[in-house]
Amino acid sequence: MRRSAFFFRVIGIGILFHLYVGVRLIPAAPVGAPLRWLAVLVLVASVLLIPLGMAARTIEQQPLSDRLAWIGLIAMGFFSSLLVLTFARDVVLLAIHLVDWARGVPIGSPVFIAQSALAVPALAVLSSAVGFYNARRRAPIVTVDVPIDNLPAPLNGFTIVQISDIHVGPTIKRHYVERIVAAVNGLEPDLIAVTGDVVDGAVPHLADHTRPLGALSARHGAFLVTGNHEYYSGADKWVAEFRRLGLTVLMNQHVVLNHDGARAVVAGVTDYNAGSFDPAHKSDPAAALQGAPTDATVRLLLAHQPRSAPAAAAAGYTLQLSGHTHGGQFFPWNFFVRLQQPFVAGLARLDGLWVYTSRGTGYWGPPKRLGAPSEITRLRLVTGVSGA
Repeated sequence: MRRSAFFFRVIGIGILFHLYVGVRLIPAAPVGAPLRWLAVLVLVASVLLIPLGMAARTIEQQPLSDRLAWIGLIAMGFFSSLLVLTFARDVVLLAIHLVDWARGVPIGSPVFIAQSALAVPALAVLSSAVGFYNARRRAPIVTVDVPIDNLPAPLNGFTIVQISDIHVGPTIKRHYVERIVAAVNGLEPDLIAVTGDVVDGAVPHLADHTRPLGALSARHGAFLVTGNHEYYSGADKWVAEFRRLGLTVLMNQHVVLNHDGARAVVAGVTDYNAGSFDPAHKSDPAAALQGAPTDATVRLLLAHQPRSAPAAAAAGYTLQLSGHTHGGQFFPWNFFVRLQQPFVAGLARLDGLWVYTSRGTGYWGPPKRLGAPSEITRLRLVTGVSGA
């Protein structure tokens, strides 16, 4: 009941946003009646398609479910840009009106009002096309050096390849995953870290599309931790499936690696909010490190959400690898991520802890990335300078 009420509330808000865009752009656009009616039809279609795309995963019949998801999610990405650009246009118009009023000249520029009403949908189409290309291409490789104080010589150059937030689901399938796996294996890493949100759907629907992950290959293996979307999709069944594929799933646990005579600890925690789904899965960075050798200079934590960082720093970890944020995925949502997470993307420092937050290797929702490129991250441990 609550979920239905929320869904209808979202639809109601969506209708109001579409009305706002229509009222602000259609009357001002210098076009004839046929194009005005076409614009109205596009907005009506968007109102219908976006919630249909959101609800498509509840439809069992394939390929209908995936096709509806594709159409609805593309519409969502386009309308997001259309809404933001319409609001930005109104801000610019307000500024022009205020300047004209202050100068005592006729308020407003009819030419700018008309041309900007055409420019907004054109820019929305362009940004959606560019964002679609960025989302659907294979994630580029990003190399990051992490300086570690007193790093044992055998670990200098130790390479970790991180992938995160693939979101295998309605629009991301096996071929997309195969390209990621091929790129990761081509880097010949010492260790592979998969930091959650691998899937968006149930095991019976997506197991075939996640199967390529079983081919991930590294000297010390591939390690995985759960993200919040695993819990939306049945975490216990997915953990069993990942383990069946040969991935080492760390759930508030650690393993000790011996790398050419030097020891390193690799720990992993369940998602930051996992305890709300299953109290037995409550995330606990300190518990994950219990019993680990105290003389290990490198203590790596895999934690889906950057919000685990304060507890990780207190527990004495050296480096935390996270994802979850997608770097905002597309403008302007990158600014809102900062309201929930301490880090949005890239390498950061918290007390004695390095935190690397991946922008993600796939995408969630609309197939769109703008200003927040996806990534396959190659992290290299290098000898640091004390106090750096």
